[in-house]
Amino acid sequence: MKYAIIILLSALLLSCSSNTENIYQWRGENRGGIYPDTGLLKEWPEEGLEEIWKVDSLGRGYGSPVFVEERFYMTGEVDSMAILYCFNLQGEQIWHTTLGKEWVASFPGSRSAPTLVDEFIYIGSGMGDLFCLNKADGTRVWHKEFSADFDGIYPLHGHSEAAVVKGDRVFWTPGGEINNVVALNRFTGELIWSHPGFGERSAYNPAQLIELADRQIYVTFSAYHLMGFDGETGEMLWSQEQDNYPPAERILGIGDTHANAVIYDSGAIYYAAGDGLCGVRLDLSEDGTEVLEAWRNLGFDSFMGGIVKIGNHLYGSATSTQNFRSIDATSGMLTDSLKIGHGAVIAADEMLYYYNQRGELKLIQYDGGKLKEISSFKITGGTGHHFSHPVIYRGVLYQRRGQSVMAYNISG
Repeated sequence: MKYAIIILLSALLLSCSSNTENIYQWRGENRGGIYPDTGLLKEWPEEGLEEIWKVDSLGRGYGSPVFVEERFYMTGEVDSMAILYCFNLQGEQIWHTTLGKEWVASFPGSRSAPTLVDEFIYIGSGMGDLFCLNKADGTRVWHKEFSADFDGIYPLHGHSEAAVVKGDRVFWTPGGEINNVVALNRFTGELIWSHPGFGERSAYNPAQLIELADRQIYVTFSAYHLMGFDGETGEMLWSQEQDNYPPAERILGIGDTHANAVIYDSGAIYYAAGDGLCGVRLDLSEDGTEVLEAWRNLGFDSFMGGIVKIGNHLYGSATSTQNFRSIDATSGMLTDSLKIGHGAVIAADEMLYYYNQRGELKLIQYDGGKLKEISSFKITGGTGHHFSHPVIYRGVLYQRRGQSVMAYNISG
């Protein structure tokens, strides 16, 4: 009873100051993949970066770490269970907590990165369950079950989502015909609104929240639709069908993988959906109720490597070819490309960092959309696929591979 009263008082206090909350999440501020660090190396040693430390005990997984002050948090799968870890910046474990069953079918392991707001952590498992934990010690505040609470529908490779949190709400996309998209009270887990969407399964999408002057729009993909919802009421404001596959050909695993968060900038929504319409710019109306397609680029077709927007250019991996590409954000036309394999991209200090699926970590210079590879070395630690996105924090680059996370010095 005492703890419930504390949670209630926290909810009342924090909901009154929701505009000043600090949100720590996957791919950094606004999920844009651009990190604020400066004074970083502009060229790496030929033998590769200095490894500061390595942790080899995470269990299987793909989710990147999320940093808050002197700690970072990330997930792993051990003996079919989902584990959330808390470490200090020296790679020493502070605590860990078992969430529940984890996805162990195709590409077994944890998928999601946590979202941290104030004293709470919001994290999902590959089984689609959603948890709210205490940041100090990992104790559970509440949780929701994918099947029992949402009637969710699994995509082929398990549920993969990074919770979106704003004000008193946490947003989640279970998929299915009833609770396709939901908003929950982030302090109690109680349902605020639910929308059936198009009744489709979820699409591995980390989702995005667009903040306009008079409206917040929750933007996410289901298997064959990009959707925008009013964050307050749950009304679907607009959608765009991913119509590259006709309905008769839409089976599990075909055309339903849209794992990149959209980017919103100056009235335009940009996305790369390699299993859908590929690279697209949508112009959003001033009141947020309509979208108009400005261009489409079939070669800007990343599945899950993220995209970044710097100035008037977008940068991201191709999937149909082995190229890393830059395109003009106004016209959608190709500006330049490098044949360096499929991969994940982030940016910091006027450089791009690219981790390809061959395990090569690359430093790339950009100049008005023109690309030049500066340095490269091979990640040999860890196990399994090279899928995880790199992260930069306080002059250190962190790279996960399976059961391991490595910390590299990139400070100049």
